[in-house]
Amino acid sequence: MKIEMNVSSDITEPYVVIHTGEITPQIQKLASYIQNMETAPAAAIAVYDEDNIVILKPEEIYMIVSQGRFVNVYSENNEYLSRKCLYEFEDTLRDSFMRISKTTLINLTQIKRVEPSFNGMLVVLKNGQKDYISRKYLPVFKKYLGL
Repeated sequence: MKIEMNVSSDITEPYVVIHTGEITPQIQKLASYIQNMETAPAAAIAVYDEDNIVILKPEEIYMIVSQGRFVNVYSENNEYLSRKCLYEFEDTLRDSFMRISKTTLINLTQIKRVEPSFNGMLVVLKNGQKDYISRKYLPVFKKYLGL
């Protein structure tokens, strides 16, 4: 994708024009992202801790794992439950989170190290949690790392 920016003192409000041969899911996602940039409030994530509702900031979340009807949300020291679907978290937390498998999202700012293994790559988070990056998501993850 090529990007071109034109700066002019005549323009009082920035605007974006997308030139494309067809509207792909990537183009739709880009347009949606641009439209929601200014109106989207800072994400607050409501999760359940037994009978209590806890509000987490995105930076407090290390990993989100889908397990059947529920989704487990992991922070530094705790595990919470949510009834949201994994794709809803992916849409809400798109900036610093990445899907690494069909069932898992990780916070990219919480990665401690990545270990190569026979099964692909293992991500180790700062809170000690680990998960494998599936082959389907490995190319995007490698691109993020600059590999």
